[in-house]
Amino acid sequence: MKYVIGVDLGTSAVKILLVNQLGEVVQEVSKSYPLIQEKVGYSEQDPNIWVEQTVAGLSELLANFKGNPEDIEGLSFSGQMHGLVLLDENKEVLRNAILWNDTRTTKECALIYEKVGKDRLLEITKNPALEGFTLPKILWVKNNESKIFEQARTFVLPKDYVRYRLTGELHMEYSDAAGTLLFNVSEKTWSKEICHILGINPEICPPLVESYEQVGNITAEIAAKTGLSTKTKVFAGGADNACAAIGSGILEDGKTLASIGTSGVVLSYEANGDKNFDGKVHYFNHAAPEVFYTMGVTLAAGHSLSWFKDTFTKDLSFEALLADVHKVPLGANGLIFTPYIVGERSPHVDANIRGSFIGMDASHERTHFVRAVMEGITFSLNESVEIFRENGKEINTIVSVGGGAKNEFWLQMQADIFNANIVKMKSEQGLGMGAAMLAAYGCGWFNSLKECADEFLKEDKIYTPIQENVERYKGLFSIYIEVYRNTKELNEQLMEYRY
Repeated sequence: MKYVIGVDLGTSAVKILLVNQLGEVVQEVSKSYPLIQEKVGYSEQDPNIWVEQTVAGLSELLANFKGNPEDIEGLSFSGQMHGLVLLDENKEVLRNAILWNDTRTTKECALIYEKVGKDRLLEITKNPALEGFTLPKILWVKNNESKIFEQARTFVLPKDYVRYRLTGELHMEYSDAAGTLLFNVSEKTWSKEICHILGINPEICPPLVESYEQVGNITAEIAAKTGLSTKTKVFAGGADNACAAIGSGILEDGKTLASIGTSGVVLSYEANGDKNFDGKVHYFNHAAPEVFYTMGVTLAAGHSLSWFKDTFTKDLSFEALLADVHKVPLGANGLIFTPYIVGERSPHVDANIRGSFIGMDASHERTHFVRAVMEGITFSLNESVEIFRENGKEINTIVSVGGGAKNEFWLQMQADIFNANIVKMKSEQGLGMGAAMLAAYGCGWFNSLKECADEFLKEDKIYTPIQENVERYKGLFSIYIEVYRNTKELNEQLMEYRY
């Protein structure tokens, strides 16, 4: 039996899957690492810790592997997007990586719009200037740590640095490059225009490769530390959301992904890069060959439910918290929740907006609030679904993953609010499986990623919309979307009272 490894370099841990030719997960290892948050809004990590923990995880995996290490034919990656790793002329790390959830770059985003222009930026990158993206981070270092910036000879994203340390070869692939704001998404090239306008040497942009391309082999040093073979091929991998899409089978028109984790994502397959969403949703290159995906983001999806639990019902498990929600009527007896507790991303790029419970009265009990939170999270994701539909996309099948896929009641709620069939997968390994599938495809096990998905991914259950609920939710959703407009100014006025 032959095997591949999928390495998912996340924000809190690296998760490693060993997958055989049948798509079965034979082993799973996870190694955590800390965030560095020196100031409010700062979020950093030491790239060397990523490498140490990845090597430790691979070592543990190989120690328990009973086969021949040479039977592990390939290894590939999924990685947290947008993070900045700056390297000097010797490819040594110059400072801690600045992560996707770091928000120190508001001034740099304004500078990008001022210098490049919002319309031109969208035309080139198909994405707005947001604090989480890589370019604002580069400008922040340039403006605030000039001595470090002068030493920088290249930048990469988190998984690219780990891959470099495993192979000695440095590249970036298209799906992660698309999240930098320095990349022409349609033409698949670095934008020298943006670099020149902002005073950035284009030579710091690394060589580009396809996600499924082999970029090297495991080095002798890493092989000695982990037990892997130097014959193991290493493939470029993809951005976390691109790999989640592959690992959920989002590889053809009509297929969409809804992921409810700490944040929430609605991701839809795009055959080409010529649509215009005016920056309301993200538009990135897929890790699959020559295609794209659009993506809407809810910043506090599962986080909204965790916040409610930790604030009001800390002693309850999630199972107990959700146990009686099905007994509450649709609409939570006239109670609406907006999940803007950390600001919002799609379709409202707004760091100042905050959440609301609208319609509270003395009859509401805990279960009403819980149902309202679940409905509000799903309504927020539905805003992205509706944007896709308004732009001509047919969305009839949505694969649900994350915490929202672990509760049958919530799965049915998604079917009713999205008005689409909701698919629950038998095995939900998403990101790591997507990385493993890129390695399997790269090794030549399959003629396409779609063929790989047909072999590796199996559906468990499909939830179909209940038409009566669909109509009721349409009315409630129309009220929900008014809450943002009617609370925006109030939240701006409240800013001076926040500490």
